[in-house]
Amino acid sequence: MSDSPDQVVDGPAELAFVDRVLDAVQSLGTELQSGFEQDRTLFMLAVSEITTNIVMHNEGEASVRVELDASPQELRAVIRDTAPPAAVDVDDVRLPGPDAESGRGLALAHAVLDGLRHESGPEGNTWTLWRTLHPH
Repeated sequence: MSDSPDQVVDGPAELAFVDRVLDAVQSLGTELQSGFEQDRTLFMLAVSEITTNIVMHNEGEASVRVELDASPQELRAVIRDTAPPAAVDVDDVRLPGPDAESGRGLALAHAVLDGLRHESGPEGNTWTLWRTLHPH
């Protein structure tokens, strides 16, 4: 991966921002060989779930920055927000029961990624997501 991201999307934590991020993911890695469409689709699902969670659980006026990278080996996103620190243990994510109306997003993201990391601090939260490319 290069020192500067392939795509950067900045904006307020609102639903329209999620659409902008998904447009950027869709164009990510267009120079990659064919055969990686499933990886990009699953990566897009994970990015969508994490950014949507940030928007839906934000109670203030947080801003979000998404940095996207594609290499011949992997797709990667670093998502930073200015929201209050979230208490999330990504290593202990489980799907909710079948009658639950929410709570699947983080578990879905965890399931389709090769790596998911969350760090929080006084300036907000940082999510790092990556998926190794597998030719299909």
